[in-house]
Amino acid sequence: MARPAPPIVPTAKPAAGLRRLLPAVLWDDTEVDDRPPPRTARDWAVDVACFLLAIVAGLLAQIDASETRVLDGPWRWVDIAIAVPACLALWVRRRWPVALAVGIAPLTVLSPAAGGAAMIFIFTVAVHRPARTTLVVAGLHVLLTFPYMVLYPDPELPYWVVVGFVLMMISASVAWGMVIRSRRQLVRTLRERAIRAEGEQQLRIEQAQQGERTRIAREMHDVLAHRISLLSMHAGALEFRPDAPPEDVSRAAGVIRASAHQALEDLREVIGVLREDDAAGDGAVVARPQPTLAAVPTLLDESRDAGMRIRARIAVGELDRYPAGPGRTAYRIVQEGLTNARKHAAGTTVTVAVAGRPGEGLTLEVLTPGRIGAAREPQIPGTGTGLVGLAERIELSAGRLDHGPTDDGGFGLRAWLPWPT
Repeated sequence: MARPAPPIVPTAKPAAGLRRLLPAVLWDDTEVDDRPPPRTARDWAVDVACFLLAIVAGLLAQIDASETRVLDGPWRWVDIAIAVPACLALWVRRRWPVALAVGIAPLTVLSPAAGGAAMIFIFTVAVHRPARTTLVVAGLHVLLTFPYMVLYPDPELPYWVVVGFVLMMISASVAWGMVIRSRRQLVRTLRERAIRAEGEQQLRIEQAQQGERTRIAREMHDVLAHRISLLSMHAGALEFRPDAPPEDVSRAAGVIRASAHQALEDLREVIGVLREDDAAGDGAVVARPQPTLAAVPTLLDESRDAGMRIRARIAVGELDRYPAGPGRTAYRIVQEGLTNARKHAAGTTVTVAVAGRPGEGLTLEVLTPGRIGAAREPQIPGTGTGLVGLAERIELSAGRLDHGPTDDGGFGLRAWLPWPT
């Protein structure tokens, strides 16, 4: 039978008792750190300087008190017995600044030599704790100045002069510590903002790269769908006409070879763009020139050469006058309409109409009569996302898209794009 595990006894931190005894205003749990970071070389230099400064201040206070006969007999040893531990406690002042500053406050009433260490404790509280805590600790030391002056009066200086001097020293320690604390907070804030800005900049770069990859992938989807649909049409013609003349077979084979070569080039390009490699360092993507509205006649001729029957009406004076940005979208609209016609209604006559002028906009229409809605599956499979991507393109160009079945059982694709004057 296994032996039961011994009970876990919680251990209290050294400062936990003082936290229960002292007022809650002295503590700020959001900023108290019971485990400060290891001392750096600069911290060691500051600690040594503070320790030596406290010792020098204590010796000067001892000498002054001896000359004025304030400390005599056993009181001198009481002063030394309090001042020495106070100076040694400076080495751990960063761990418990408030506890040490409050603990030494009543002892300074009996020990003039501990005054230098007390000032350093007040300064440490001002550096590491908020203003509310600092003012409470400083006020406690100011109040204890009055019984100190009653116990050790200065025979040469008036009472209020000494009190004013002590108040000035405490105020200087508090002000200096608050300035250092504010500067540290400012530096920390600037560092955090710089880190945040760098992270946001990196995020914007990644988003831009991802958006560019998505855009190119969408372009490649349209291009590959068009190329592969041409391949399928020519291959189907060879399959159903094995007795075709050698010239027709040779011409179809040449078109198939050229289309396959171009499709492989397009596929290689999109894979290279989407691959997760940053060999270039900045992740820049170099895109090839994209077709615009001026390339629509070439697209129609290419589809006619593949065997499609197309009736085209282009009522635009100069196609190259249309802006390049929406011109790419216009080209993709016609390309998507022809691709869908080859997939779903092979052998029908497709009507393509392009009309427009500056100030009125550009209207594009691709009408496919015939086999839309037939029970059989299309000869060329598709992803079903072509029109979705097309709608997104047109929306980004501030245009309109309308598509759906026509009255004669066909399918119509209509779009309007702006054309600024």
